[in-house]
Amino acid sequence: MKLTFIEEPDLEFGNGSRHIDPRSGINNYGPADLSHTGVRTIQIGIVGTKEAIDGVKAWLDRCREPIAPKESPLSHLYLPFPGFHTSVGFRSTIIWNGRLERTLDKRALENIATLSPLQAVQKGVELYEAELRTLDEEPNCDVIIVCRPDDLPEREEPKTNPDRPWERPRAASIGFDFHELLKARSLSGSRPIQIIRRETWDPTYKPKGRDRRRQQDEATKAWNLHTALYYKAGGVPWRMTRHVRDLTTCYVGVAFYRSTDNETLQTSVAQVFNERGDGVIVRGAQATQSKDDRQPHLTGDDAKDLLEQSLARYRIEHKTAPARVMLHKTSSFTPEELEGFRAAAEAERLAMLELVWIPREDSPRLFRQGEQTTLRGTLLSLTDTRHLLYTRGSVPFYRTYPGMYVPSALPFRLVDVQSSAAEIATELLALSKMNWNATQLDGRVPITLRTADSIGRILKHLGPNERPAPRYAYYM
Repeated sequence: MKLTFIEEPDLEFGNGSRHIDPRSGINNYGPADLSHTGVRTIQIGIVGTKEAIDGVKAWLDRCREPIAPKESPLSHLYLPFPGFHTSVGFRSTIIWNGRLERTLDKRALENIATLSPLQAVQKGVELYEAELRTLDEEPNCDVIIVCRPDDLPEREEPKTNPDRPWERPRAASIGFDFHELLKARSLSGSRPIQIIRRETWDPTYKPKGRDRRRQQDEATKAWNLHTALYYKAGGVPWRMTRHVRDLTTCYVGVAFYRSTDNETLQTSVAQVFNERGDGVIVRGAQATQSKDDRQPHLTGDDAKDLLEQSLARYRIEHKTAPARVMLHKTSSFTPEELEGFRAAAEAERLAMLELVWIPREDSPRLFRQGEQTTLRGTLLSLTDTRHLLYTRGSVPFYRTYPGMYVPSALPFRLVDVQSSAAEIATELLALSKMNWNATQLDGRVPITLRTADSIGRILKHLGPNERPAPRYAYYM
């Protein structure tokens, strides 16, 4: 048993500047693409009731100016939002165009709330989908904001085992989630969408029949939303750093999900990232659940095909091939999968293929004396191949733990690697920060698997012959 502390890895921002914290980096140096193809304007389309459209526009217009941070002595944790303006922060601004506003009838949305939960979600998606199709015909639109209906039923989460999400739920849910289903229906469009709840822009709103969701402070909301809008509009808020001696790397995440009826076999999905954070989506073949370890696995041929598809998509997007592939998988590697992935690497002439199994959890825990939790970056090596990394925990830069609950470590197992455990842990820490829906250093899983899980919940609504949109921006 060995303990190692991994220093927080840098991220790259404007003009090659570096910082460990996304918000501080944007504040001080601007986005990573500032000196090249930075997004100077974002033309927004918007769909919702007149009240919602007016409310969202008013809040985003207010975000053009600085927003004070939450009152706290933790000055590094709660940063002010600099404003979304071409002279500060992202060096970008939002442009409104009346032609890109689609107003929904408030009474039509109120009527769907009287339907059964499943029917209400389906009808709500139909109403919004029709307006998205209309906006798709309009030029000069970068991102579409969707104002989620206020009284639409929330999905009752099925009782799944959180450590084995591919297994059949123990109780049925209402079947569909508005966010997931609308995202799936919008994949054929030419613009990504951003779904916003009323709680985001209206501090006085109280949902009917349920408690108000716990809200972030206003400056943090502004940081997170504008980061997502900037990325969806084609910008690069920040990127991982790479030394000149490092091989160009493609990161692939492989996860599994069930169909909407929970009856059909699991299907694998890969999420492909490079150091810039450009993500592309690949849907693989059906998987089978092993009777031995009750985990989903691919055949050797399907594993080979999945990696070859991923690399083909990578070449299309980046006009080059990577020298190294780091593949993260949520289930263990069978001999057939190892043979398939290695065969693909040989066929694609990769200089290096590294395979890492990232289980959902592992039993060991670490505790610190005093009030603070284990430090983010703490690496516990139990054997040469079995390791646990605290990607959530107390952050020295923040001088506190930014989470609510006792953090659990991210386990990882070295299956076939040339890098050291410390090098892989450093990459995992950096990949946990490549999430453009959040700007705090409290992501637990690397972006490879975080997005592979989330896009699986969207892809399950597509037919087998429907081709998923390639850009990750359409799924987040």
